Order: sequence, then structure tokens, then C-alpha cells
Amino acid sequence: MSWGMASEACCYVYYPEDENDLLEIFELAKVRGMTVGFRGAGQSYGDAALNGEQILVDLSGWNRILDWDPENGLITVQSGVTIAQLWRRVVSSGWWPPVVPGTMNPTVGGCASMNIHGKNHWQVGSFGDHVVDFKALLPSGKIVYCSRLKSQDLYYGMLGSFGMLGCFLSMTLQLKQISSGEVQVTALSAANLDDLLRIIDIHKDEDYVVGWVDCMVGSSAIGRGIVHTARHLDLPSQNILTDDVAMSTHELPTKILGVLPAKYLWIFLRMFNHRMGYKIVNAVRYYLGLLRNGHRFVQSLAQFNFLLDYIPNWKRAFLPGGLIQYQCFVPFRNAYTVFHKIIQCCTNSKSPPYLGVVKRHKADDFLISCNLDGYSLAIDFSVKDSNRAGLSSLLAELDKIVLDAGGRFYFAKDSTLNPEVARSFLGPKTLARLMELKLGCDPGGLLQSNLSRRILPELHGYQVDKG
Repeated sequence: MSWGMASEACCYVYYPEDENDLLEIFELAKVRGMTVGFRGAGQSYGDAALNGEQILVDLSGWNRILDWDPENGLITVQSGVTIAQLWRRVVSSGWWPPVVPGTMNPTVGGCASMNIHGKNHWQVGSFGDHVVDFKALLPSGKIVYCSRLKSQDLYYGMLGSFGMLGCFLSMTLQLKQISSGEVQVTALSAANLDDLLRIIDIHKDEDYVVGWVDCMVGSSAIGRGIVHTARHLDLPSQNILTDDVAMSTHELPTKILGVLPAKYLWIFLRMFNHRMGYKIVNAVRYYLGLLRNGHRFVQSLAQFNFLLDYIPNWKRAFLPGGLIQYQCFVPFRNAYTVFHKIIQCCTNSKSPPYLGVVKRHKADDFLISCNLDGYSLAIDFSVKDSNRAGLSSLLAELDKIVLDAGGRFYFAKDSTLNPEVARSFLGPKTLARLMELKLGCDPGGLLQSNLSRRILPELHGYQVDKG
């Protein structure tokens, strides 16, 4: 299944123990005329980690930390190491992964393949910006070592190439030095979209900024929400303690409000999986935030960053249909107009999103990139048999709005983009360079996925209508 549970596929799944096993899988695929896809922890919302009726290589067993230098914050890991393993290993030594997603469950290989971003992207860039070097295996059997100084084209090409050029075996990351493992968080209420974007912009000196948006209201309150800013607490280094009891202070709570077991809360959430339920939840969250406008509190870095992990299995509240996320990136000058149109389209639709999130971004030099100088809006939809067709039409309408404004999209979250949209935002130069790298790294077109065949079928030599 995809992480969002809205798509699934039958695959021949293999679990290699080392690179020799992976080479054998490549050879087996070539002999049988099959393709190979990769899966780390399977945390992509859509079909990036699926390869229907073909071979799928599960790399979650490649989870060893190979080298750790606590003096300089350099760590070398296998590609199956998760963000959870990573931060738990380094935080007590005064270090933290500089870029993390909203959950600690993805693998570093998956993060590198999608070049993920966090709530501090405009400050520190994406995951790839902190990859010192990596070792990868190409379908030809060749092992490559890449960095910004060695094999630059492949370095900037593989990071973010959604698994189409080769398999990450290991990588070295430069971590961020911290003094406490905690951040001071400030919650700020925004009356509408203009107010929300203004608050995010004026707090650009903070270490982290993220805005929650109520996508269930229109009129003058459209885009209302709560912005959370966070700043690393600068405390003496001895405040980072190393014993097991102290480590527990970094972890997420297992009970909500100190009483309710978090692992069962998804059952309660199921009662709100409908339009009126979304309105109630969003309204309660907004007015509680309004009452606590300006409130400051301290959280561990894990508690602030990994919001998706607070309620284990929360996504099960959206069964049987699952959920999808639509995330677009829009330049500063067009962000207000585009986001206003998008939220308005959603509130008027029969399938409104239950969640909206706004983040700030900056451009980068990676070949396949969603990043630009501007903002992103991520909106989550519950999928039901009754709304699949309507959702498809709605998101196609949003695609046009985003493309007309010079916007971009994020393949790690995508479930619905078509080739025309993907080609439009990537542009002919990027596509030509990707094709060139694909021919050099994987001339036989061995590496494929449901995502790659859906958004760029020409990458694999399939005939497409480019009109």
C-alpha cells in the first residue's frame, strides 16, 4: 500500500541483505524482463514506493549506522536507517538532523530519493543540502561515489530523482549542533490568509515556522489559521543528558492530555471523517488557538517536528478509502492569489480537505526539485468511493491554477499528477537532462515505479501524447 492507503499494488517483494543480493535481483529482473522499484519505510503518500506486478526491493533491513563522529557531527549510515534511529543516536551528543519531515519513520534513502524538506526549508535548505557524499549502486552493477566535488552531475541528479537512477547504499550526513534538544515555540493566531502569510514572513529569522490553515471557511476569514514558530534554546551543553531517563524527555508522549492512550485515539477520530466533522475539528482548533494567541511553551525537537507521530495509526481513521495529500509550491508574488483560489475551490467542492499546512521555501540546485522562492500549501483529503471522481476533477483544476502561476509540485506527496502537468513544471531542459542521466545510469530502463510510469512514461520509452 501507499502510506495514504488510497492506492495499492501486488508486487514481487525482495529483501536483500547486501549489495551482492541487490545485484542478483537486478540480474533476475533483466532475465525475466521485469522492472525494479525501491521501498524504504513506505512513507510516501502516493505510489512512489509501489511497482505493480513487478519487483519491489524492500531496503528497510539496511539499517546500520556505519560510522559516527560526535566531534564534528558527521554520521555515515546505510540507506535503510530511519530518521528515528538517526536522531535517537545523536541527540544526546548535542546533534540533530538539520532537515526532518513531519514523521520520524522515513528512511534516509527515501529522504534522499525525494529530497525532502522540513519546517525550516527557507533557512537550511532540503535534505540533500546536508548529504556530504553517498555511495550508490547503478543497474549496470557499477558502484558510484558522489559528492559536490566528485561526480557532481550525478550528485545533484540522484538526490531527488525518486529512485530512477540508482540505489543509495550509504551516505554521510552533516548534522546540526544543538545545546539542549529543545525549542521555544510561539503560537500566533491569523485571522485570514493575508494575515497568515504576513506572520510567516515577518518571522523569517526564527529557526522553524509552519502555519496550519482552516480550509473549511470562506469569505473574509478564508485561510485563517495558527502559525507556530520555534527557536532552538541556547543552553549550556551539559543540559543535554545521556541516560535513558533523560532521553525519555525527548520522546513523544504516549498519552494525550496525560490521560488518553494515544494509540487508541484514531478510533475516536473516525467519527469526524465527514464534512461536518472537519468543520467542527477545524473550528475548535482555530478558536482554541485564538484564545491562546501569543502563548509560548517549550518542546523537545522531536515533539515539535514529528506532529504526524503523536497519534499512532491516525491514518486508519480514514479507512477504507484512505487519504491523499496535494502539495503545491508557488512564488512569493503569486502565493496569496493562488492559495486563496485553491482554498475557495476546496470550500466550494463536495470533497473539502480536512487539513491545510503552509510553509516557506527557497530555490535550490538539484535537478528534480519542487523548491522555489515562495511558499507551499499542503492540503489533505479523505478518499471515499463516492468522491474519487470529484477529487480527480478538483485537483486537475488546482493543477492549472498552480501551473499558470509558475508553481511546482512534490512527488513524495503526489497521487494524481499526469504527464502533461509533470512535464510543464519540470521544463524541457530538466527533462532532457534527466533523460540523459537515465540513459547513462539505467539504459535498459530497469528502474521504474508506479509513480514514474504515471508522471513521466517517456522516461521508460513508453509512447505518450505530447499534444
